Amino acid sequence: MAEIFSSLGTWNWLIFGFLLMALELLAPGVFMFWLGLAALLTGLVSFAVNPSWQTQLLMFAIFAISAVPAWRYFARSAGSSNRGSPFLNKRTEALIGREFTLEKPIVGGTGTVRIDDTIWRVAGPDAPAGSRVRVVQADGASLTVAMA
Repeated sequence: MAEIFSSLGTWNWLIFGFLLMALELLAPGVFMFWLGLAALLTGLVSFAVNPSWQTQLLMFAIFAISAVPAWRYFARSAGSSNRGSPFLNKRTEALIGREFTLEKPIVGGTGTVRIDDTIWRVAGPDAPAGSRVRVVQADGASLTVAMA
């Protein structure tokens, strides 16, 4: 087993790094990418300096462990770009508080309203077509309205 470790060289680390990154493409999860990056960095440092196999393993461990804070930093900065649209996956909640005109009257507690190119089912107090209503609650594909 010691012979395997003692034969570690620059090319072994580079090939290992590229294999880990290729595995990341096949099974995405962002985990293998950082280990592959650590292996590539170990290989590149091994080009400049010819360290022992123990030092190479230590470098790989240090690079892999330091990749976790780097990943968190990049994930946090990438996630901050989505903060501008808080309703990205809850688009119906973005309709709360907005006013619309009834397309069909609310009779028996249900009616319809056109929002952009979609007709929504609304629930609320009876009102004639053409009345202005304000969305007070969104539940899936149904909206609850009140008179505006």
